[in-house]
Amino acid sequence: MTPLLPQALAPGDTIGLISPSSHSTRPERIEQAVSYLEKHGYRVKPSQHLNRISTDPEIADREKLYDLHAMFQNPAVRAVICLRGGAGASRLLGAIDYELIRKNPKIFIGYSDITALSLAILANTGLINFSGPMLATELHDPTPCTEEHFWGMLTSPAYALSIRNCPAHRISVLRSGSAEGPLIGGNLTMLSSMIGTPFLPSLDGALLFLEDVNEASYRIDRMLSQLLNAGQLKGCRAILFGQFSNGGVQQEEEDRLLRIFNYYADRSSNIGPLITGLSYGHIADLMTLPVGAICRAEVKDDGTFALGAMAPVIVQ
Repeated sequence: MTPLLPQALAPGDTIGLISPSSHSTRPERIEQAVSYLEKHGYRVKPSQHLNRISTDPEIADREKLYDLHAMFQNPAVRAVICLRGGAGASRLLGAIDYELIRKNPKIFIGYSDITALSLAILANTGLINFSGPMLATELHDPTPCTEEHFWGMLTSPAYALSIRNCPAHRISVLRSGSAEGPLIGGNLTMLSSMIGTPFLPSLDGALLFLEDVNEASYRIDRMLSQLLNAGQLKGCRAILFGQFSNGGVQQEEEDRLLRIFNYYADRSSNIGPLITGLSYGHIADLMTLPVGAICRAEVKDDGTFALGAMAPVIVQ
């Protein structure tokens, strides 16, 4: 499928806000994020059901789909930012109007549970979208590195040509090398749950990036084994492990997780780089990654890491 590029953001543009996953129990964060976006010169349009709470999944799904479709249908809206992750986004996949999205390409950004929407949109429309900060989790009070990635990726066509890790995170090399391919990934729990569905894009030839949060090492092992057993790791040209934060994790658990990563590194494709430490996950310093963009990754034994798109991922 030919990649579909969204238009870059410019001051004065309208940003739509939706909550296709869980609601936020911190409504003040939504107000702070709106203020943050407005201070940067953007108009903000909350969806009709933003942060609405319904315990009936049928009602919740209907409202979430209405908001998603309304934002893509509205020609004044140039970008759609999700509220937060949580749960529920995967229930929407079979009812999304992908033709509507394909005919109205625009920036779409979120991560965690939003991985389901991100990958389904890519698989069914070819639209390059973005895995990155959300309203109630980062954009209410973003760190400088999160800000740099967010605004750089969404406003400058040249920014994606060189994507730098945040200084707070050190790259550890499991295997050095270089590779080119579509950058695909997101939350490991969500991605593994999409195997066997028409909503997971092909990982053959992909640079796969992964993260997760509050998951014990044995559960991460189980999900990676699901990817391996389903043949999803075999064709990957690179694996970029992000942050697998687990609160006050013990050193023994960290060591176990590293052994797990090495285990799957040995059983994945024998070409291309594998690393841990990507600035991606449920963390303060969060990079914004262009999902579906053709990228090049290069890793040297001394820990030098370079990642960049082969062409702009947005159009001016």
